[in-house]
Amino acid sequence: MSTAYLAWAAVCLIWGTTYLGIKIALETIPPFLMGGIRYTTSGLVLAAWLLARGRRLPAWGDWGRLAVLGFFMLMLGNGGVVWGEQFLSSGLTAVLIGTSPFWMVSVDAMLTGGRQLGLREWLGLLIGFGGIVMLVWPDITAGGAGGRNFALGVLAVQIACAGWAIGSAYTRRHVMPQDVLGSAALQMFFGGLFMLTAGTFAGEWGRLAFNTRTTAALVYLTLVGAVIAFAAFSYALKHLDMAIVSLYSYINPVIAVALGTIILGEPFNTRMAMAIGIIAIGVMVVAPVTRKAS
Repeated sequence: MSTAYLAWAAVCLIWGTTYLGIKIALETIPPFLMGGIRYTTSGLVLAAWLLARGRRLPAWGDWGRLAVLGFFMLMLGNGGVVWGEQFLSSGLTAVLIGTSPFWMVSVDAMLTGGRQLGLREWLGLLIGFGGIVMLVWPDITAGGAGGRNFALGVLAVQIACAGWAIGSAYTRRHVMPQDVLGSAALQMFFGGLFMLTAGTFAGEWGRLAFNTRTTAALVYLTLVGAVIAFAAFSYALKHLDMAIVSLYSYINPVIAVALGTIILGEPFNTRMAMAIGIIAIGVMVVAPVTRKAS
C-alpha cells in the first residue's frame, strides 16, 4: 500500500511540474510539434518497454478506438493546453485545466444513459463559472492584441478540457482496456501522430529549434511527464480508491502556480488567489472526492 501512495505522490508532483516544462519548451519548439514529438516518442518507448517484458500490446481490433482516444485526449486535450500556454502563464493554465470536472459532468449528462445534473451539480457549475470569470475577465477585457491572445488561450484550454471529457466518456462506454499501459502506449502514439500532422499543416517545422534549456524540458516531458507519470498513475489506480487518486487534480494547480511564480516570475495576486479558491469550491461541489468511481 505504501508503494501505491508513493506512486500517487509521484503523479501529483510530476503532473504539477509539466505546465512549467511546457512553458519552457515553448520558448523554441512550436506547440503541436512539441506535443507530437513528445507523445510519439513516449508511446514508442512505453510500447518497447512492455514488449521487452513479454507483454502484448492491444489487439489490432482495438487500435481504431485507441486512435479516437488519442485524438480527443491528446490532440485536443494536450494540444489545447500547449497551444493556449503560448498566451497564458503556466500556473493559470493549470488552474483552468482544473475545471475539467465541470466539463466531464456536463458531457456525461448530454449522453444517453449519462448521469443527469442535479441541484448540487448546477450549483457547483455556477460557483466554478463565477470563479473563472473573476480569474480571466480583467485580462480578456484589456483590449488590443494582448487581450485577444489571452482570450484565445483561455478558449484553447477549455477546448482541451472538453476533449479530455469526451475522451473519458468514450473510454467508459467503448474502451475497457485489460492492459492500461499497453492502451496508453498506443493512445499516446496515435495522439502524437495527430499532433505532428497538425503541426505540419500549421507550418511549424520552419519555426522548430532546440537549445539546451528547451531540449531538457522536452526530454523531461516525454520520459518523466508521460512514460513514468502514466505508469505511476496506472499503478495507483490499480491499488487505491479512485476517490483518493483523483485528488491529484486539486494538487497539480497548486504546484504549477508555485513553480510558475518562483521560477518564471509569473504574476500572482489576491484576485487570482480568491478566484482559485472559488473554482476549487465549485469543483468539490460538482465532483466531491468521496464519490466512488462508477
